[in-house]
Amino acid sequence: HVQLVESGGGSVQTGGSLRLSCAVSGYSNCMAWFRQAPGKEREGVVVIDSTGSAYDYAESVKGRFTGSKDHAANTLYLQMYSLKLDDTAMYFCAAAARVVVHSCGYKHMDTWGKGTQVTVS
Repeated sequence: HVQLVESGGGSVQTGGSLRLSCAVSGYSNCMAWFRQAPGKEREGVVVIDSTGSAYDYAESVKGRFTGSKDHAANTLYLQMYSLKLDDTAMYFCAAAARVVVHSCGYKHMDTWGKGTQVTVS
């Protein structure tokens, strides 16, 4: 049974940086960060697999955001640089509750944290 708790959100000026954390209770070999802005659909930001590899970045965040995992701390991170107004959103950590055998991807996520708000102004 996986539980996820996000933290690290806040208000930041354009061009600033934030690092989001997701404390993971339990185990998942397939995880991701999503975000949802007001009036918009939820968007996948980055997938992070069991090796800690991060891929499938949203086009709008490539080169600015980095996903990672600290296995010892069982914590997922999203480092965000050069933040833009359009990055304003609720950011969610997500996980696949069951072991994913092949090609961890956004479609596998079925467990969610409550989110942490990021506001860029």
